[in-house]
Amino acid sequence: MSTVLVTGGAGFIGANFILTARNRQWFNVINLDKLTYASNLQNLAELQDDEGYYFIQGNIGNAELVGYLLKQYQPDAIINFAAESHVDRSILNPQEFIQTNVVGTFQLLEAARFYWQKLSTQRQEKFRFLHISTDEVYGSLTPKDPAFTEDTPYSPNSPYAASKAASDHFVRAYYHTYGLPTLTTNCSNNYGPRQFPEKLIPLIILNALDGKPLPIYGDGQNIRDWLYVIDHCEAVYLVLQQGKIGETYNVGGLNEQTNLIVVEKICAILDELVPQSGFSYSSLITLIKDRPGHDKRYAINCSKISQELGWNPQEDFDSGLSKTIRWYLHNSDWVNTVRSGNYQNWIEQNYGKS
Repeated sequence: MSTVLVTGGAGFIGANFILTARNRQWFNVINLDKLTYASNLQNLAELQDDEGYYFIQGNIGNAELVGYLLKQYQPDAIINFAAESHVDRSILNPQEFIQTNVVGTFQLLEAARFYWQKLSTQRQEKFRFLHISTDEVYGSLTPKDPAFTEDTPYSPNSPYAASKAASDHFVRAYYHTYGLPTLTTNCSNNYGPRQFPEKLIPLIILNALDGKPLPIYGDGQNIRDWLYVIDHCEAVYLVLQQGKIGETYNVGGLNEQTNLIVVEKICAILDELVPQSGFSYSSLITLIKDRPGHDKRYAINCSKISQELGWNPQEDFDSGLSKTIRWYLHNSDWVNTVRSGNYQNWIEQNYGKS
């Protein structure tokens, strides 16, 4: 079985990907994760006795460490999930996003290039560097604009989106300049099990269960395309196996929803699963001051990956949302672990004022 170095594998998408990869025996996994606030090794506890899984705590910006891991484990691919990924945090502290998403990706590319150049011709042809990115690099759409395609010009509007755009450009440059066999995926908003509760869906679920206000920025009419995380994992694996070197593939859920509708749907499901006599969770909905540079709409045209690789999302939004809510209801220990004092302080800083 081949071996893949996965960076950021203790985070939301990375952990779901590693669990899926090991459960389906796609390949052995070396997981390199810095273990920032949004990382959680509890996500991967079921793999503690798995001989095909190895965890190393470290930073993708540590060229010496990455070089050692590549030499030691001789992976056939690198999948880069490692990133600072929350827009609100990027507004408060953009420097962290530059260091991880731009400088870190550059250092990882350099280590990959030196490793790849020393491989045999046969292994060079097999090797892949797959970079996981976001639809936010494309900017914002009006309600009537066509969805983003792989040819949409980059127009990032937040420090987070700008840092990811820069990392995408470096990945492209390393393919065109050095011949490093790179691939890039740009995905829409992921949701599902094990997501850190700073993001909209888990934040609303947990606040509702606690009887706290359900904060929605602005008028709640900002639109996002929602992608169930396991659908995303399957797309990543397919791109790794069959994607054309140097290409970008957009991965979307084909589920555009306004933020207000998302919250209302969560409330309706909770009303059914955890009913409170004479009370609806929707009464907790609270509109708060909009965040700076808040993009109006994201939407992904994923016809390229569908037509060329045969991938299509399997979950519609209602089925995926129901699975997600049930997971949070049944995993209270996980929830309690991630809801630290630092998390509570951050919530107060971002959502405490209307």
